[in-house]
Amino acid sequence: MSTTSTGHPHVGVTRTFVGMPKFPVAAHEALADATLRRNLKHATGVIRGKRAAVVGELDDWEELRDAAEAIKNRTLRHLDHYLEQFEANATAAGAVVHWARDAEEADRIVVDLVRQTGSREVVKVKSMATQEIELNEALEAAGIAAWETDLAELIVQLGEDWPSHILVPAIHRNRTEVRDIFLRRMKEVGRPAPEDLTDDPARLAEAARLHLREKFLRAEVAVSGANFAIADTGGLVVVESEGNGRMCLTLPKTLISVVGIEKILPTFDDLEVFLQVLPRSSTGERENPYTSIWTGPAADGDGPEAVHIVLVDNHRTDVLADQVGRAALRCIRCSACLNVCPVYERAGGHSYGSVYPGPIGAVLTPQLRGTSSEIDKSLPFASSLCGACYDVCPVKIDIPDLLVHLRTRVVDERRGGVPTPEAAAMKAASWMFGSDARLRAAQRAATFGGKVFRNRESFGRLPGPMRGWSAERDTPVPPTETFRQWWNREQKGREK
Repeated sequence: MSTTSTGHPHVGVTRTFVGMPKFPVAAHEALADATLRRNLKHATGVIRGKRAAVVGELDDWEELRDAAEAIKNRTLRHLDHYLEQFEANATAAGAVVHWARDAEEADRIVVDLVRQTGSREVVKVKSMATQEIELNEALEAAGIAAWETDLAELIVQLGEDWPSHILVPAIHRNRTEVRDIFLRRMKEVGRPAPEDLTDDPARLAEAARLHLREKFLRAEVAVSGANFAIADTGGLVVVESEGNGRMCLTLPKTLISVVGIEKILPTFDDLEVFLQVLPRSSTGERENPYTSIWTGPAADGDGPEAVHIVLVDNHRTDVLADQVGRAALRCIRCSACLNVCPVYERAGGHSYGSVYPGPIGAVLTPQLRGTSSEIDKSLPFASSLCGACYDVCPVKIDIPDLLVHLRTRVVDERRGGVPTPEAAAMKAASWMFGSDARLRAAQRAATFGGKVFRNRESFGRLPGPMRGWSAERDTPVPPTETFRQWWNREQKGREK
């Protein structure tokens, strides 16, 4: 068992996605895992059903979607104004606001803040932003233990695994696997799981609760994200289902919140719309069991004595500059698109090589990280463009449109230099279709192949660049005559 310089047992920091293969390769490996496919199908099916039921109760659901989209669009158009307003009001309430250009700066700010408290550990509320900037890894490198307190995040951390879903990071694990992880790892990092632990959900939740309780009561520092940041009050909002977030937000003396700059809402009244669409789209509930709203430190000592807010850009302004791509910044991380996506349901979240999996990850990740790596180049193509993701998105992000937009970008970036086999084939096709005479000649040439292989219905697997394409499709044998030849023959027959 390894230890950090703090003397804490190794926290089990989640592995990073650096060096992941491109999506088709990763997805092919995931498809071979029958247990994974079964877990995903069951979990996403349950969530889809719950969402459909609670959305169906509302006669004005589409109007709520329109309102959420309009609020987000207005915010993005005037993001600089609302960010400055938020900073002014949060500062007036006693919070300290920090600005981070990128992940490295954000990590450095948080590490320095924790060191200033003298603490060697933090408890964490589930946060996509901290996963994005790999904060846990930065804290561990600084000798600070970071304890995840969300049940699914705890499972991922103890299993030294990757999150695979926005809402349910451990969706790829079944109950038996969770029990085994708890029995093996809890004793290494804190209170051990009961030796007679079963895979009953209530027993697993009890083991997690007892394991985390000692950390809640001991922690001096907490790190959170935020679902929303309210410009006209300077307040932050976290919605959750377990109560672990409430424990982190109220017990420690110092609270550090890491917030993406796109999480801003202009007014407190705007929150009313999102507190309707978010729980229905994410957990399939009418409202979240816990909605925590705080503005600055606690005045009476019943809560954090110091509140720090780290506003993170990390290429979000680059996304904002793209008139089409900026729509991805409307995302409220509900995960509805993942739960209806036929590609995600079969390939799982790890195949996307990002903390943001599924359809939204396929458009958001290449914009935040760029398309220099093989995995990021492949993500815009990780979709059938069926449109189910757009139909369920509570803020009406047209993900299929964004995917096509990003596919164009990837293709454009490859122009020049040595062309790929696909690009060479498309260029040759363009040359052929650009001339009626060349097209006629190509069609006549193809008929020779049809005559040679007239006794076959299709070719087998083709060689070279066409190998991958033909492995999944039948390659038909060309006809023995072209349509033009058939037409001319028929016309001559009629004339006689």
